[in-house]
Amino acid sequence: MKIKDTKSLCPECGKTLDAEVFSEDGKVFIKKTCDEHGEFKNTYWGDEDLYNRAEEFIPSITSVENPSVDDILGCPDNCGLCSKHETSTVLGLIDVTNRCNLRCPVCFANAAAAGYKYEPSQDEVRQMLKNLRDLKPHPCLAIQYAGGEPTVRKDIVELVAMAKEEGFTHVQIATNGLRLARKEELAKDLKQAGCNTIYLAFDGVTSEPYINNRGKDLLPYKLDAIENCRKAGLGIVLVPTLIKGINDHQVGDIIKFAFDNNDIIYGVNFQPVSFAGRTPADEVEEQRITIPDFVRIVEDETDGQVPSDSFYPPSFVEPIAEVISRLDGEDSPKVTLNCHQHCGIATYVFRQKTEGDGKDKLIPITDFIDVEDLFHKLNEYSEKLEEGKFGSRKRVLAGLTGNLPKMIHPSKAPEDLDIVKILLNVFAKGDYEALGDFSKDAMLISCMHFMDPFNFDVDRVKKCVIHYATPDGRIIPFCTMNSKYRESVERAFAKPLKSKD
Repeated sequence: MKIKDTKSLCPECGKTLDAEVFSEDGKVFIKKTCDEHGEFKNTYWGDEDLYNRAEEFIPSITSVENPSVDDILGCPDNCGLCSKHETSTVLGLIDVTNRCNLRCPVCFANAAAAGYKYEPSQDEVRQMLKNLRDLKPHPCLAIQYAGGEPTVRKDIVELVAMAKEEGFTHVQIATNGLRLARKEELAKDLKQAGCNTIYLAFDGVTSEPYINNRGKDLLPYKLDAIENCRKAGLGIVLVPTLIKGINDHQVGDIIKFAFDNNDIIYGVNFQPVSFAGRTPADEVEEQRITIPDFVRIVEDETDGQVPSDSFYPPSFVEPIAEVISRLDGEDSPKVTLNCHQHCGIATYVFRQKTEGDGKDKLIPITDFIDVEDLFHKLNEYSEKLEEGKFGSRKRVLAGLTGNLPKMIHPSKAPEDLDIVKILLNVFAKGDYEALGDFSKDAMLISCMHFMDPFNFDVDRVKKCVIHYATPDGRIIPFCTMNSKYRESVERAFAKPLKSKD
């Protein structure tokens, strides 16, 4: 059954094509035909019911008021951002190099494979930071340095400090962890410069996934990197690249590992592999893991303790940002997770230590909070605040204080967890510290399924909230950058690759 018409890409030549998203045999597919390379049919979401459930949480639209490029050619052939884009930048990305100390088969960017060096100067990086901060009405608040491997730059600590100078409240680095493992002082220097989070590639708890995904056994380096971050007090989010048959059977073990190290690890963001290169269509389908596949894997790997229905798309939590911003007297939130409802999924999970058999119990937040009732109530508060029907911030907080206990089941919550107090603190303070107080007791388990030319959907691109800043002044959505623009951007600013690189 046809669901919608959209635009997609030819996986062979990159041409923009008309495409159709449709359901068949309980799954959702996308198909398109290239005049030169024929028809492509690929899985979009592995479960139609979960696809439809996500459709209940359509995000808001917060377009930028100062787009970087004119909408001339139509999406996605004129990215930069244009006036057709429907979201602000929640997380900005800057590739600070395409050099790397690994040669991973699953990587987007690699200088050795490309044959040239892409490494923006400090002045260029600063200008890209300024471009993200100049977005209106809401400047970008969070930046991630990526690559390549950002830590191969000798000035990476200076770049972190630069981001703080330009007003970013959150700075993180996406890294393989090798230099963090080998150089203990690096974590301390990054922390001192203002780095908030290490976004650590972490494909499993045994050697095999690393040998397959990265070409060598990196587990010892991952453990050393984590230990050095622990010494520095530098928080970590684990980022496993999931490939069917390679490490999907380790999802539960990775979650357990995160909890075992939750003094320094705050979340696990699973990323099913994106087929950005020329991969045969049959191999894509064999290895593809979609969001519904992921939540079922989590349910199976946790013996049903974290079921599929405990996960929601990021757009579900928009009411929190709305209420906090209006409590602070703002018309709209500075940051809202209004990415497309089919881009990702997440939940918060707590762990309850048990006596006897030694098996700890995992408790998703949905077990003890009626989250949908909570967010319906928050929507009501947000609307009343917008209409001026609540006379004071104090009355709103009083209303939350009275209603939150009705939606919480203390007997099902982890012991010694005062969730009402924690949530009220989040609403009352609405700042980074308050969110940290919440997340230290919980583990964010999430999945972001980035697109590739096979499952590319322009509707998702228009609601992308993760954007690359580039040296030519553009700001390009993540999936478009990696499916269409990366090579042209890098080549425009590339330098010859020297042997020492």
